[in-house]
Amino acid sequence: MTKQLDIVILGLSLSSSWGNGHATTFRALLGGLHEDGHRVLFLERDVPWYAGQRDLPEPDFCDLQYYSSIEQLLSLYADRIRSADAVVIGSYVPEGVQVIDQVASLSPRRLCFYDIDTPVTLAKLDRSDEEYLARRQIPLFDTYFSFSGGEVLDRLETNYGSRNSVALYCSVDASRYGNSGEPFEWELGYLGTYSPDRQPTVERLLVEVARRMPEKRFVVAGPQYPDDINWPQNVERIDHLPPAEHASFYSRQRFTLNVTRADMIAAGWSPSVRLFEAAACGTPIISDYWRGLDELLPHGEAIIIAHGTEDVVEALSNIDEQKRDAIAGSARDIVLQGHTGLARSRELVEALRALQPQPRVEQAARQRISA
Repeated sequence: MTKQLDIVILGLSLSSSWGNGHATTFRALLGGLHEDGHRVLFLERDVPWYAGQRDLPEPDFCDLQYYSSIEQLLSLYADRIRSADAVVIGSYVPEGVQVIDQVASLSPRRLCFYDIDTPVTLAKLDRSDEEYLARRQIPLFDTYFSFSGGEVLDRLETNYGSRNSVALYCSVDASRYGNSGEPFEWELGYLGTYSPDRQPTVERLLVEVARRMPEKRFVVAGPQYPDDINWPQNVERIDHLPPAEHASFYSRQRFTLNVTRADMIAAGWSPSVRLFEAAACGTPIISDYWRGLDELLPHGEAIIIAHGTEDVVEALSNIDEQKRDAIAGSARDIVLQGHTGLARSRELVEALRALQPQPRVEQAARQRISA
């Protein structure tokens, strides 16, 4: 490969952060690639949901193009897909199974998958749910980049046929996330799209805490929450918070809450982008527990792990400002040293450079598998 790579990425969404965490993950990663001089074409399916909610329609760090159908994708971008140093297909791409088959049939030099939802994907495959990836397609990829690390990587290779599984965690754009210096408005806040499997934890670690501490102010930001949720009067609701306002939002909280999807907890080693964003803003994090969290951010030093309401009440009541600042500073140092978009993009490039272009016999085999 040349020093600067030509990469084509087909992902769920780059243009809209509404209702998905993929956009911010891709933005940080692609920003890092751009900073190092790599060329990226991002191809996004033009669907009404995201088309009506675009908060970054024309990024300055890559070439973002939209396609309306698989036929249009192939007619406009087949040559670019063939000539690119690497093609990366993301999870939850609309008509993903068909997209993967068609892209594989073009014999790209390096074909990879970036699963930003690995535990969800594997749970779906175990139920024979092939919404965006078929089990038979996993061996097609030169590398399966996974949002989750740890034992999940071994499972991908042993149980699902991945030829090479590599952890590629989400990351934060350090140029966009930092403390704004604004005064605190809330004792504890949470940023996340509504999810039925997360909501019981939100209730336990924030809503019930708010009921027990009526003199304190709390906030929950994110779309798709049902109208029938009984929020206490001291919990403010913000329906949607665009990424440009995240840093200010985190900076105005004394503590922020991280809540993890059930599939991610079961898999372990699956840090949310919200962890990295909050840490970069210097806001101390209270989080539910999953395996691997302590390895990333040591409990009591760089994060507070809460198992129930009492743990949160204890933290809010008894952690003084000196200790709060020390926890926040430790997390910030860890994230800025190893979990920025630039750091993650260099991990991606290193992994891609380690791959040799597939010989024609391998490309022919790829075409047979995808047929």
